[in-house]
Amino acid sequence: MDKELIIRSSSDNVDFALLKDGKLIELQKEEDSNDFSVGDVFIAKIRKAVPGLNAAFVNVGYEKDAFLHYHDLGPKLPSLLKFTKRVSTGKLKDFSLKDFPFEKDIEKDGKIVDALKSNQSLLVQIVKEPISTKGPRISSELSIAGRYIVLVPFSSRISISQKIEDKEEKDRLKRLVKSITPPGFGIIVRTVAQGRKVAELDKDLQNLLSRWTAMCKKLHKAHHPSKVLGEMNKASSILRDIFNDTFTSIYVDDEELYIQIKDYVQEIAPKKESIVKLYQSKVPIFEKFGIERQIKTSFGKTVSMAKGAYLVIEHTEALHVIDVNSGNRSNKANNQEDTALEVNLIAATEMARQLRLRDMGGIIVVDFIDMTNAENRQKLFNHLRDEMKDDRAKHKILPPSKFGLIQITRQRVRPEMNIKTREENPNGLNGSEVEAPIGLVQKVTHDLEQLLKKDYKKLTLNTHPFIAAFLTKGFPSIRSKWFFEHKKWVKVLPRDAYTYLEYHFFDKDGNQIK
Repeated sequence: MDKELIIRSSSDNVDFALLKDGKLIELQKEEDSNDFSVGDVFIAKIRKAVPGLNAAFVNVGYEKDAFLHYHDLGPKLPSLLKFTKRVSTGKLKDFSLKDFPFEKDIEKDGKIVDALKSNQSLLVQIVKEPISTKGPRISSELSIAGRYIVLVPFSSRISISQKIEDKEEKDRLKRLVKSITPPGFGIIVRTVAQGRKVAELDKDLQNLLSRWTAMCKKLHKAHHPSKVLGEMNKASSILRDIFNDTFTSIYVDDEELYIQIKDYVQEIAPKKESIVKLYQSKVPIFEKFGIERQIKTSFGKTVSMAKGAYLVIEHTEALHVIDVNSGNRSNKANNQEDTALEVNLIAATEMARQLRLRDMGGIIVVDFIDMTNAENRQKLFNHLRDEMKDDRAKHKILPPSKFGLIQITRQRVRPEMNIKTREENPNGLNGSEVEAPIGLVQKVTHDLEQLLKKDYKKLTLNTHPFIAAFLTKGFPSIRSKWFFEHKKWVKVLPRDAYTYLEYHFFDKDGNQIK
């Protein structure tokens, strides 16, 4: 399995594409204008507490106040408030928490008005970026993420990632971390810490403590509201969270960013430093790796899959509905149940990819093709769970309902990735749009493959002049690729009378093939 990270830099943003065996599975964007990223810590002012919601609205500098629920305060809120006040006024200059007197924890199911007051200063962390009409969601239970561990101030708990299943390894990590954890701090051990030595964990811990100290130093002169601790740049944070030994290459098209990433990889995985490469071709980097084509064909309302099947994806504010269709595929299976299972398994794989690619969150309802066999329904459910194992977002999958629906909840912490895949119609008026040429070409290619299976000796394709040129120009052209793959030459004739999306195949006698 090849894993590649392709990074494209421009003047105002950086795009990250994660490929698995050449297929795009994750796409992220870092924009200079995003001042409210997940993980950023702000010194903020409580605007007002709302007893009815048991939550407070907090001014973090965004156009809409951030939302802070009572359950996101953390049990150590009184200690955090006391620490923040003493550091901000300059009375406390030791940020280690070693001799800091902790206050009594707040009640688990208390009231917001008893915990917070208007105009109070508070350190808060972004846990959900502003989405649609809502402001950021925040927490006052702070955590600073590193490569192997997460540092939790005002805590004494040491917890190990649930994905580490080996009990001996869990005990070993807990013992090591306990020996190096300073008083006043808790630690969460991440999955990638598996098999690591104490020196590597300690180096990560010291780095996180340095970031904590640097943040505390800013509090004395910080105005309210302001960011006092920013997440590391997107390139480093993505590598921190997903980088592992399965990565085969990282390509970057910007020299400055290339040096940063090379230095970071050298720090976290010295043996893998050589996989970071500077891309210097005149062909745009996303074009070279086929990412632009995959974006155009993956983000529309309809998503094509193997064997003629396709997904239809509809969105609302809090709900996504995915419909699985078998399409006009030829049925080689013994019966309808086998066909349904085959299409559903293909759809489950593609759907897991789509959730990561678009970063879809909230409630997702999937209407798979009905199957009467309970064993097949269980097989589909198990397959979907396996396909979503690599998804970093927290999610829960319910077994198929009586109606054949599978419900999924998936954590949403940032706006969904939404890419425009349709283009202005050159034949139309009033701003009408049509499918991008690459999407249309994919349909033409699929129809051609179906016809060639029926053993047509000679085929002619009539299409709009724009599409005809798109298929025949350049080397190798798309038509040439058809020839190399199927060993049959397709004649392409431009037709001025055709609309942009219109095309027809004709046989050797000039008869249109329906």
